[in-house]
Amino acid sequence: MILKSLWVLLISMVPVIELRGGIPVGTINLGLSYPLTITLAVIGNLLPIPFLILYGRRVLEYFAKFGKFGIPFRWILSLGEKKVAKMKAALFFGIWLFVAIPLPGTGAWTGALIAITLKLKMKESLPAITLGVLTAASIVTVLAYVFQIFLF
Repeated sequence: MILKSLWVLLISMVPVIELRGGIPVGTINLGLSYPLTITLAVIGNLLPIPFLILYGRRVLEYFAKFGKFGIPFRWILSLGEKKVAKMKAALFFGIWLFVAIPLPGTGAWTGALIAITLKLKMKESLPAITLGVLTAASIVTVLAYVFQIFLF
């Protein structure tokens, strides 16, 4: 039980996979209960986010200094600077909805990256990311439950 729980927690921490993989693996593959799996997946998904928001910008700026290697990092930083003026009014809802969409490339990690590039503080971005993760968890749980009913 502990090892299965740890798997769900760790899978949910992985970028791109996040809780979109943790919930189906926990409920369908590992046979854990829905409440336990959802709790572990949400915790695992949110655990790295404060660290990303606090230190991510410094990491991006550090790697942006390196010639050709720094090109993608400079691009990410410039993208945020260009978009911040346009998005300021709708940032909370935009980040929430973006994180809530249960597709690869969206999610808490990408929401944190958006927050970093837009120079948002923790108190501005973490509530939207958390609400997005909870919304995504609800959607993925319903999909996993329906999938489980029709296939098993």
